[in-house]
Amino acid sequence: MTIPGSLATVASRSVVTVGVAAIAALVLAGVASAHVSAHSPDQPAKGGDAEIVFRVPDEAEDAATTKIEVGFPSATPIPGADVEHVPGWTSRVTTAKLAKPVNMGKNTVDTAVQSITWTAEPGTKIGPGEFQEFTVSVEGLPTNADELVMPTIQTYDNGTVVKWDEQAAAGQAEPTHPAPSLALAAERAGTGAMGSEGGASTTATAAPASDSTARWLGVAGVVLGALGLGVALGLLIRRRAVPRTSAA
Repeated sequence: MTIPGSLATVASRSVVTVGVAAIAALVLAGVASAHVSAHSPDQPAKGGDAEIVFRVPDEAEDAATTKIEVGFPSATPIPGADVEHVPGWTSRVTTAKLAKPVNMGKNTVDTAVQSITWTAEPGTKIGPGEFQEFTVSVEGLPTNADELVMPTIQTYDNGTVVKWDEQAAAGQAEPTHPAPSLALAAERAGTGAMGSEGGASTTATAAPASDSTARWLGVAGVVLGALGLGVALGLLIRRRAVPRTSAA
């Protein structure tokens, strides 16, 4: 039995379509994950201290990032923070007196970090397709929340301002501009609300990378599977399309 050439052509086009769609999915997965985020090499626990690393990518095609401002809500106050120096950037930690003191276990916080701002010096910037990490050491993580949410404002050299301040509702997809956040483990036994030691954790260190890696591996699997199926289908149809010669 022979299969019309038109069917073989359709199959070939299907292979190309599947491949293009799969590659597009891979690209879109990368774009979707390119937003300002926060992670910690420690295992952040309520009432403890931790190092927080903010990863800031530049998503614009023709503009550079020159300023980043991270906010710390007064409802989940941070008593103090030290900023790691980043060459070419100046930093400013702004603190404020709380309108109402917040009880944090064994301590009451009445003055807290309001924001931390990094500003690029002349000649310094985060260009399109680049990213920069900013590290902060905080003292006394809040004990009244399971997650520390830190709304961030990203300013570009063309005047564009992007606010990363959205929070996803339970069961819903990630918003367009999610606020950087940090999950907080339960308060460790024998530690106070402030000045406690934060234990290192290889699991916590690998979490941000593993989430991203899992996403890419998953999409890559779909791409390879789709391409493999398309190629197999094309070969099958081509083989069946070849007319059989009758025996003499």
